[in-house]
Amino acid sequence: MSAGGFCKLPNGSVVVALTLPSPSGGGTVRMIVHAVNRARALTRLRNLGMRAVYLRGNAEPPTPDEVTAVLHHPDGLIWRTAPDDARELWHPIRALKRQTRPQVARGESSPSGAR
Repeated sequence: MSAGGFCKLPNGSVVVALTLPSPSGGGTVRMIVHAVNRARALTRLRNLGMRAVYLRGNAEPPTPDEVTAVLHHPDGLIWRTAPDDARELWHPIRALKRQTRPQVARGESSPSGAR
């Protein structure tokens, strides 16, 4: 089960924050998503392969710093390891997906057969 919460912005959109197990298997990550509504925010995460993502309650809403960070990011979806370390910067979702992909050695064919 994930811990998290949301806040509604003055323009009607929401920022959802979830603490989830890391897809790469090393601890937990804090995901921050900006979307039109809560359902859309969770759908964005599910479309990235995080199928069992649910938001129950509002126990850990996003902090003002998290809201600012996600609003200034062009993708509207960022993450960093949890518990929060003030020295670690926020990462775009591409960086997390890149970590979880199996590495294919140079010269070998990929699982799909394409090079």
